[in-house]
Amino acid sequence: MATPLFSFAFGNPPNPLAGVKVPVTPGLLNGARPIVVDKAAAIQLGKALFWDAAVGSDGMACASCHHHAGSDRRAHNQLNPGNLHKHSGESIRFSITASGAPGGPDYPLKLSDFPFYRFANPANNQSELIYQTDDVVGSAGVFLRQFDNASSAGDAIDGCSPVSDGIFHLAAQNSRQVTSRNAPSVINAAFNYRNFWDGRANNQFNGVSAFGPRDAHAGVWVLKNGKTIKERLLLDNASLASQAVAPPLNDVEMSCVGRQFQALAKKLLNRRALEAQEIHPDDSVLGQLRHPSGKGLNASYQALIKQAFAKRFWAGQGVGIATVSSYPQMEANFPFFFGLALQLYQSTLISDQTPFDGKRDPRSNVPVDFTASQKRGLELFIAAECVACHAGPTLTEAAHPEVVHGKKLVNKRLVNRSAMFEEQDDFGVARSLIDVGYMVTSVAPADQDPGLGGKDPFGNPLSFTEQYVASLADPQRPIIDAIKVVACELSEQFKAPFFTSSEVIADPNAKACRGYKGYAQVPSPEVVKAELNKPLQGRMMTSVLGAFKIPGLRNIELTGPYMHNGSMKSLEEVIEFYDRGGNNVHNLKHIATLVFPQGFTGQEKTDLLAFLKTLTDERVRWEKAPFDHPSLALPNGHDRGSSVLGAEFAADWIEQLPAVGKLGRTNLGPLQPFEYYLQP
Repeated sequence: MATPLFSFAFGNPPNPLAGVKVPVTPGLLNGARPIVVDKAAAIQLGKALFWDAAVGSDGMACASCHHHAGSDRRAHNQLNPGNLHKHSGESIRFSITASGAPGGPDYPLKLSDFPFYRFANPANNQSELIYQTDDVVGSAGVFLRQFDNASSAGDAIDGCSPVSDGIFHLAAQNSRQVTSRNAPSVINAAFNYRNFWDGRANNQFNGVSAFGPRDAHAGVWVLKNGKTIKERLLLDNASLASQAVAPPLNDVEMSCVGRQFQALAKKLLNRRALEAQEIHPDDSVLGQLRHPSGKGLNASYQALIKQAFAKRFWAGQGVGIATVSSYPQMEANFPFFFGLALQLYQSTLISDQTPFDGKRDPRSNVPVDFTASQKRGLELFIAAECVACHAGPTLTEAAHPEVVHGKKLVNKRLVNRSAMFEEQDDFGVARSLIDVGYMVTSVAPADQDPGLGGKDPFGNPLSFTEQYVASLADPQRPIIDAIKVVACELSEQFKAPFFTSSEVIADPNAKACRGYKGYAQVPSPEVVKAELNKPLQGRMMTSVLGAFKIPGLRNIELTGPYMHNGSMKSLEEVIEFYDRGGNNVHNLKHIATLVFPQGFTGQEKTDLLAFLKTLTDERVRWEKAPFDHPSLALPNGHDRGSSVLGAEFAADWIEQLPAVGKLGRTNLGPLQPFEYYLQP
């Protein structure tokens, strides 16, 4: 049983976020020739694009999945059958829910449907498992349709042909598809080194796609000496831009199958931004551009791009792309504008005014206004080693390493080797290589979703660790991402007693070790290959398959459902999960030394919950600036009849989110936790 502490014997609390700067993207706003010449206009452009339902093929905005404290609290038509559970018939079949209902398309989630793994004794993962499912609470997106054309004459709905959907349908009518993972909050995501649950939104933005240097054909069209030429571009610390360009072309989230960014540009450039949506007169970003009608802005997307971005990216004539003879340069570069504008807008969504960020006691670094229960909860958060993963001022190791550590680093330390796994024969502790900020916590079996263990469209592993190990096995094989792993900086080096002197060679990055060259050694290629052929990869064990990004905990009270699969409805269920040491789903790479049974008392659980609620920023709860927004018609399940798209599609039930100004939800009441929106 954990014992309440009355001093911080296990370390000091993480520092507050107030004053911490978002990592700079070199060349974006600074330098001799910055990309963005008017930051305010770029933020206006980004906010408009983020909230505009015309970005989607059939009324889905980026904000449709990120409208509630940056996340999605919809409770109707949010189930996915677990379609990442490959090689399983269950990937296309919905389970019977825990409440006994059939689930499936348009299902209204109930309180009694959670959690998705249920034990006879919730505090003991060795007790009988009485319910489990591979279904996921994701986010409702678009109807399945094949892209034909997009109108430049004002129609916000793309021309697309019906495609019969074998999974998401109500009788003969298609229902809206649902994503295969829960939507994480975009608030404070600007601090993350990579984004998405599996880290595929690269730290380097290539101007076109999510995959940074992995996408060899990506490039931006630049006007030089009267000619428009394609140039390779890789912008550091621009993962949010990499993330932003993926959903608009995703045929589950926002797009008809086969739509390209140039078609989206054709549709949007001459439109008044947000022209069908209400703008609050006191909108903190868009109010000054509000159209006299109250709907949309008095500027087109084309005008905002010209104001925000350097002329060399949009003033040219046609450019040749693939089999299409010519596009205007502005259309060709639209994903470049889209990604960077959304990054700049989302970089304003910083939640750093919580009770946890208040005045600190200089001796203990504890907020002076904490109650006794909140202080005990913080002490327990540290003693139970929650802080090992939820580290730094953003409370996640997935943040940029310099944000986590609060200082400039010579090397980013994105891969580590730690003593984290109990050996299967109970002898000692195994060492494993990990991507820092990504963990296997046994929320669900690893075969249900590979997470970080997946690959990009070009066949490369998403994991930095997998790339590093492959380069050790074959020194001629380069690491494709812009990372450098320095062996002497690993928590557990490749040294005795685990490796003999005859099994190691000099680390190619030994120069970075300076006074620690004795630790600057790596296993030889022959040793690496031999170990990888052993069970669990032998001494080259990696924890990648089924690993997911460690989420930040700020505003966690409001961002349910929780985990990558949305399998928990409340913070109480999350605390219960960690108290029992995970779900005992037999993942061999489970983080055994960090996620283990805690034996919390009832009071300790109450205290931990009290601490977690100190991480809520009241500006987020009340949608005060910078978290205010335009109105949005939010599809939240289906109604009787047919959609305006045609008889092949079920009618939407639309929830109208009203426009909110900088003073917040003064007449609407505060945002509530996810469970508030569930049926009994």
